[in-house]
Amino acid sequence: MAEPRIVITYCTQCQWLLRAQWYAGELLTTFAAEVGEVALVPATGGMFRIDVGSECVWNRKRDGGFPEIGPLKRLVRDRIAPGKDLGHSDRVGS
Repeated sequence: MAEPRIVITYCTQCQWLLRAQWYAGELLTTFAAEVGEVALVPATGGMFRIDVGSECVWNRKRDGGFPEIGPLKRLVRDRIAPGKDLGHSDRVGS
């Protein structure tokens, strides 16, 4: 079975590349053994979304802004590695 692909789609007009890169680095560091790829996809129109496989786990317009890294890691973990301990990121409010 192929490992999951995470896609971060970001708005180039809004200059969100650095934000997208930071999220990608955090997810690659945390899920190095569980993820097959993290892709950055340029878009326009204020788009910022994060997909794990075919499921959108975060959409800036739908979910209201950008995710904190702790909750984002939990959303990703729950889909690709439910038993993985995230240490301090598992604490509520992280």
